[in-house]
Amino acid sequence: MAPNEGLQENFRRIGLQGGIKGQYDCVHEFSEVDYTEDPSRIDRPTLIIHGDDDQIVPIEASAHRAAEIVSDATLKVYEGGSYGLAEIDADRFNADVLAFIQS
Repeated sequence: MAPNEGLQENFRRIGLQGGIKGQYDCVHEFSEVDYTEDPSRIDRPTLIIHGDDDQIVPIEASAHRAAEIVSDATLKVYEGGSYGLAEIDADRFNADVLAFIQS
């Protein structure tokens, strides 16, 4: 599902509000720091929702890996889903989160 123009512009607006140093450091954190130990400590049922067409955070390096590391994880993949599913596909996302909580 493609985001509408308003969501795209809002995402761009938020990005433009950040400082260059913070954004540069963010790229370093996401691409060069190994956080695999952190999710291994999660000891509660965990829902991981990810789009299989996310061009910002690749699913193989993130959601699939997290689902392997977290001991009681449920991975829900949105076919054709991109980055920002909570905004782009809010109704489905919220329904899936509610169903998980109620299960």
